[in-house]
Amino acid sequence: MPKVTRPRNEKGEFLVDYEEKVFEDVKAEPGEKALVTFHTVAFEGSIGFVNLLQATRLKRKGYDTSVLLYGPGVTLGVQRGFPTLGDEAFPGHQNFNKQIAKFIEEGGKVYACRFALQALYGHGEGALIEGITPINPLDMLDLVLLHKKAGAVVIDTWTL
Repeated sequence: MPKVTRPRNEKGEFLVDYEEKVFEDVKAEPGEKALVTFHTVAFEGSIGFVNLLQATRLKRKGYDTSVLLYGPGVTLGVQRGFPTLGDEAFPGHQNFNKQIAKFIEEGGKVYACRFALQALYGHGEGALIEGITPINPLDMLDLVLLHKKAGAVVIDTWTL
């Protein structure tokens, strides 16, 4: 068995060069848009949270940024908590809620499909995080098409 002679990693050490940036820091030109769509279940993987962070970053880069929650994606936008709404039952339990609230607070727009809310997950509009706009399922395609026509950056988030 080979012997490991390297000292153990210590708290506070750097294992990679996180300061080197390879690409230019792209900022939006006035009027540029971005849309991030979510067809993913809350807590079923990291992609929902990671792309909420991406949506926030796009907003901070100057893009007029919207988020679309549809299908299981509406589960990212409902109020949660235990034992009462807003309580954090375990560390990270409110990650989605807090990130969506921060995104909205910074001027981002979030839309949730009414069909998925009611027909698929048994929620009403009152279950949504404050600031999320519920939309007709027929508006979902138009929202995407309006962003495509505007030449927007579109990030589609899918998990099964």
